[in-house]
Amino acid sequence: MLLSTMDYLRSCWGPTSSPDGRPRKGVDAAGRQDGLLWYKDAGQLVAGEFSMAVVQANNLLEDHSQVESGSLSTTDPDLQGTFVGVYDGHGGPETARYINDHMFNHLKGYASEQKCMSVEVIRKAFRATEEGFLSLVSNQWSVRPQLAAVGSCCLVGVICAGTLYVANVGDSRAILGRLVKGTGEVVAMQLSAEHNASFEEVRREMQAMHPDDPHIVILKHNVWRVKGIIQITRSIGDVYLKRPEFNREPLHSKFRLPETFRRPLLSSEPAITVHQIQLTDQFIIFASDGLWEHLSNQKAVELVHSSPRNGIARKLVKAAMQEAAKKREMRYSDLKKIDRGVRRHFHDDITVVVVFFDSNAIAMDAWSRPTVSLRGGGVALPANSLAPFSGS
Repeated sequence: MLLSTMDYLRSCWGPTSSPDGRPRKGVDAAGRQDGLLWYKDAGQLVAGEFSMAVVQANNLLEDHSQVESGSLSTTDPDLQGTFVGVYDGHGGPETARYINDHMFNHLKGYASEQKCMSVEVIRKAFRATEEGFLSLVSNQWSVRPQLAAVGSCCLVGVICAGTLYVANVGDSRAILGRLVKGTGEVVAMQLSAEHNASFEEVRREMQAMHPDDPHIVILKHNVWRVKGIIQITRSIGDVYLKRPEFNREPLHSKFRLPETFRRPLLSSEPAITVHQIQLTDQFIIFASDGLWEHLSNQKAVELVHSSPRNGIARKLVKAAMQEAAKKREMRYSDLKKIDRGVRRHFHDDITVVVVFFDSNAIAMDAWSRPTVSLRGGGVALPANSLAPFSGS
């Protein structure tokens, strides 16, 4: 009875209502749709507030994302915090959707085992998610071999007890906005490592890991790629580049490498940063590379700093699209009219989650912390285009 009362109070006093119970303007529980754009302009978290937006460009939305706030454990209600996930898929939406279905549950399970949040908990959650998708590919190999060629970048942020953990494989980014005392300016601090062969240090890392393969990274059409195929060097999925037994028929020949390999060409091991949140830390932007193709880190944090919180994720998406239109010498209003699929020639799927830090919210009593479980939206996808919602 007490739990149901608490849930009722959360629903009344959570992100969708003002203290007098009336809906806040422009805000609803599940977000809103505007053509290819989905957004939730404002919501309350354990750590503070958030804003979230997703715009589709591909025929099938390959970006998936989630915000979870409340208990980070299946057994310990006092282990409270916020989880943010941005999953930028490639080759299809299946891997990103699978991560959306499993990563957070794995994290809660391992946090329950260790009775805390830690780097090791996050590392284990990544490993379990990778292994689960590998099992899915193996189980469906004879009927859906193309799953072996689908993968996803994976950016995760966890805020717990004043500590921010950022874990990443791929080239999505987490950018902290820090206030400069005395000037009122905000500076950008990148907290995520990028795993993209366009960076010389990443190419050197790949060459060191594969000393017997002088062609591990190849410059193709002025773009550095692993074996001339893929730019990112770490991912979830992409099983055909990690397990040689999937680099064969019935996988389509256009995905297969002409030669076998002895060790995985890509890694699923996340780079993890641990950051103690300071009073000068104002907010953090989690976004897929669709945003960073058009906005610099500093431009993004300045835009957040100088704008109202409500709707800021949507504003960042719009700013990126305006830059994409400018590069093509066209109007933003005309770009918005271009349908999915064709839109991909102008910009990628873009996912943005902005979390504002609030030290008072972090210190709140557990009963009054809002529970949030929200996935980034978009155009509805046909059921048969996605990996199963559950399973190993």
